[in-house]
Amino acid sequence: MNETLAQTLPSAAPGSPPRQFTSKVFWRWFWLSTIPVSLAWLWYDFYVPSNQITWAKDFASAQQLANTANKPIIVFFTGKWCVPCHIMERKVLADQQVETSIQAAFIPLLIDVADPHAAETVSHYQVFGTPTTIILDPHGNILKRVEGGMDKPAFLELIGKLPPATAAHAP
Repeated sequence: MNETLAQTLPSAAPGSPPRQFTSKVFWRWFWLSTIPVSLAWLWYDFYVPSNQITWAKDFASAQQLANTANKPIIVFFTGKWCVPCHIMERKVLADQQVETSIQAAFIPLLIDVADPHAAETVSHYQVFGTPTTIILDPHGNILKRVEGGMDKPAFLELIGKLPPATAAHAP
């Protein structure tokens, strides 16, 4: 039986490398090139540079600051695991023009949806996905809501769409 099996297997030409060896070399180079590229991509997805936005500690303090300063609140709901959130934080919220616009016109609040202390706020505003950006008046009423990531022009359009009277009045 072993003789029959040996006769059916193709034999390699003399002097050519065995097929198993070339397969090992291929997979070695595949993994040596794929792993660094994958790690670089992961780092890029989760890297978030610091920004100069002064975020309120929690919803109550943001609401108090909004009443005192007579400004609307901009709430950014995020998660540590949320790649689109990190991309938006890196490409939009770290931009100097966006930082200046937010600091000048809003009381900014960053809420991690996984934080148990923020569960009541997440539930109240029915945030089911991240990133979610909500603009509120000082009393907590929704003026504008956007679910999903945005690029810089879309974000600037969002914060610029508010009529000046809305941003400056307090009922």
